Amino acid sequence: MNTHASVVVIGGGVMGTSIAYHLAAAGVRDVLLVERDELAAGSTSKAAGGVRAQFSDELNIQLGARSLETFGRFEEETGYDIGLHRVGYLFLLSTPEEVASFEAGVRLQNALGVPSRMIDPAEARRLSPLIRTDGLLAAAFSPDDGHCTPEAVVHGYAAAARRYGARILRHTAVTGIERQGATITAVQTTLGRVTTDTVVCAAGAWSRAVGAMAGVELPVQPLRRQIAVTEPVPGLPPDLPMTIDFTSSLYFHSEGPGLLVGMSDPDERPGFATDTHDRWIPRLAAAMERRAPALLDLRRTGGWAGLYEVTPDHNALIGEASSVSRFLYATGFSGHGFLQGPAVGEVVRDLILGRVPFVDVTPLSADRFAADAPRPEVNRV
Repeated sequence: MNTHASVVVIGGGVMGTSIAYHLAAAGVRDVLLVERDELAAGSTSKAAGGVRAQFSDELNIQLGARSLETFGRFEEETGYDIGLHRVGYLFLLSTPEEVASFEAGVRLQNALGVPSRMIDPAEARRLSPLIRTDGLLAAAFSPDDGHCTPEAVVHGYAAAARRYGARILRHTAVTGIERQGATITAVQTTLGRVTTDTVVCAAGAWSRAVGAMAGVELPVQPLRRQIAVTEPVPGLPPDLPMTIDFTSSLYFHSEGPGLLVGMSDPDERPGFATDTHDRWIPRLAAAMERRAPALLDLRRTGGWAGLYEVTPDHNALIGEASSVSRFLYATGFSGHGFLQGPAVGEVVRDLILGRVPFVDVTPLSADRFAADAPRPEVNRV
């Protein structure tokens, strides 16, 4: 093994492969990505695949919109078909507070170039005919949003990164990070020691432990989320949007001839468990009965569990550690990491190269919690 790297990226999901690709494409030599399992084996492969710019936080809107642009030309740039479906995101709103919040969000999104709009319940049902509109006050819709295949994005980035000279080590765990004072000097792995002065933590739900190796506090907790896949649905509209009942967090989108269905579970407690269970099904069924009763008749044919990487304000951690030189991080996305992967790869590349990124991510520094300056994201599922 070459025992030196200019940059070591830890984590082989969408965030790590995007960062490695953007660095290598910018001409950075000796970029090394280290993944303890297979590429995309962590949270990325378990994501629902939604891509959007409908957020309440200005930074998230910009990161989402920039990533949507990249997803739109991904196959042209990398040669990988990511199964992009630009069918839109539809948020169903049932309380005056939700409506007011999304109206403010749409105004901000429009000011930043996102073509989202508020619509009435009748139009929402035309877009997503599986829903019922009882108790629905309004909805928010953006046609540029949609969904694609997370694993294809990871493998596309990885292949392109290799073409530009990056090295990728799979089945290689990071066991330690060496420092002299505040300066990183090496990364220890199960394949040996790699000298470097720059490390990027893109380890998702496992980032707290990676940060601790360098003496950096990354307040990330793993939280299990589950997804179900249904049998084929006759007459399913080909342009069915990603539909989210915001009050209950129930969501669904097309998955082949059937549906992918998910929902948050308030009874889940932080931890690394990724086995599936049925304790969430009664709450899921109640949400379906209220907002999409047609889903109750569908048979489950599969499903899985994965990990969200959650921060105290449900917003990302992006930046460089203040206490350790050249330890950067991109983690804690709390459910919207996959969709922001392309843009965050650009940002981290620029931070490493001393460039000014297209968006100022200073407010997403991990130091914001010590400074009592959280930055909450409202539009999350």
